[in-house]
Amino acid sequence: MKKYLSFFRLRFLMGVQYRAAALAGIVTQFAWGFMEIMIFSAFYRADATAFPMSLSATASYIWMQQAFLAFFAAWMMEGEIFDSIVNGNITYELCRPVDIYNMWFARSLAIRTSRAVLRCFPILFVAGFLPAPYGLGAPADGLHFLLFVLTLLLGLAVTVSFCMLIYVLTFFTISSQGLRMLFLSSMEFFAGAVIPLPFFPKKVQYVMELLPFAAMQNVPLRIYSGSMTEAEMKRAIILQVFWLIVVTVAGKVLCRAALKKVTVQGG
Repeated sequence: MKKYLSFFRLRFLMGVQYRAAALAGIVTQFAWGFMEIMIFSAFYRADATAFPMSLSATASYIWMQQAFLAFFAAWMMEGEIFDSIVNGNITYELCRPVDIYNMWFARSLAIRTSRAVLRCFPILFVAGFLPAPYGLGAPADGLHFLLFVLTLLLGLAVTVSFCMLIYVLTFFTISSQGLRMLFLSSMEFFAGAVIPLPFFPKKVQYVMELLPFAAMQNVPLRIYSGSMTEAEMKRAIILQVFWLIVVTVAGKVLCRAALKKVTVQGG
């Protein structure tokens, strides 16, 4: 366990060194957040009663989404891992006395955490002072906040586990580009990164909430914004735990199968 914590610590410390990149990301995320809120507000002016979430709740959803973008952005994956699988440098990783799945998991978790730590506080601070209904509102109560933190961590774990599954599947392909395009597009759309899931028709929303993608950012952001009932929160948390176990086990099983048959330069 200590060696994986060391991998996490090293990657985390490396990640927090890129402050200029974090500043550029903060500016970009502010611009994107304001743009999204302005688009939604235009629709709300036409008929505010036609939407399942209030404009204030939607704004809170968007600002929390931007603050913790590094936790859930599907495209924030390590190109270094893909390259090592494709060009054969994976052999150096296999020489280490570690479980390669656990090592990659710790690295991925550390990178996302370091990026989120650098970016979330300025966004939360500024968004909290914006006028209603365009700013970041407070959670309904202390319980909602605690559930938000719990589901945020579970959502992060599910996201990293799913990214690990994509890394492992690369062993079975010639190029990772097709896999990345397919899975990353699906993750962004079905997780509520483009449009919050409550805005979809009820039957479509019900199906989407059963998928593993909904166990990522959809749950914590909706709990924080107050758009879930108590029964929906319990169901969502159970599904988060379920998909975390399923995706992690699937990734580990596929990783073992891939490593048994991996061939590097014909050897």
